[in-house]
Amino acid sequence: MTFGEKIFKYYQQINVPQDLPTGVEVLYPFDSTEVADLTRSFYMRYFNDKRPRTFLIGINPGRFGGGSTGIPFTDPKILEEKLQIPNTLDKRHELSSRFVYQMIDALGGPEKFYDSFYFTSVCPLGFVRDGKNLNYYDDKALEEALEEYMAGEMRKQLDFGGNEIAFSLGMGKNIKFLKEFNRRHNLFKEIRPLPHPRWIMQYRLKRLDEFIGVYRETLAPFMPDFHK
Repeated sequence: MTFGEKIFKYYQQINVPQDLPTGVEVLYPFDSTEVADLTRSFYMRYFNDKRPRTFLIGINPGRFGGGSTGIPFTDPKILEEKLQIPNTLDKRHELSSRFVYQMIDALGGPEKFYDSFYFTSVCPLGFVRDGKNLNYYDDKALEEALEEYMAGEMRKQLDFGGNEIAFSLGMGKNIKFLKEFNRRHNLFKEIRPLPHPRWIMQYRLKRLDEFIGVYRETLAPFMPDFHK
């Protein structure tokens, strides 16, 4: 099977975490026929080969990005306008998605970028509480309830073909958790931090070009044909 076929099969069969704290709801878009079609189109276009990828690990999907489309860091508007994959989903922009696709353009565009990288999250499914996005680390009981689930789901994804060095999208709580998580579960040789896209867009927008440059400088060496 190709990397893309493995991803699509994984998301169609993904387990939903159980026994979560009261009030926590799981974002699960994969029971939608449209989302299944969108994810198939995306992954078979950009991952239809057997090359390993470098993992870029976010926190967990949000309501308007991966929690809607099933594709990490890709909102419905980007999916249609940037990737030419039509959809009837609510065309809201998601801040992280806006940064990610500007960064992808700086690294040569989606075809070249996805040849080398795979976006995922510490937890592959997102959460909401009281209608608002909830990060896995925002509730200690949630974090503890998810530990083994997240380790098992990351191992399944590594079987697609993962490189030994990965990147945390988040230089605060996400990288702190990931380093300890990785030490306990021995998933990657090393996890390196990058600033989180949403943090950049929300708090450092005036320095957007600078942060795109940081990503470009950091990730380009992991793209063998970047300078060709």
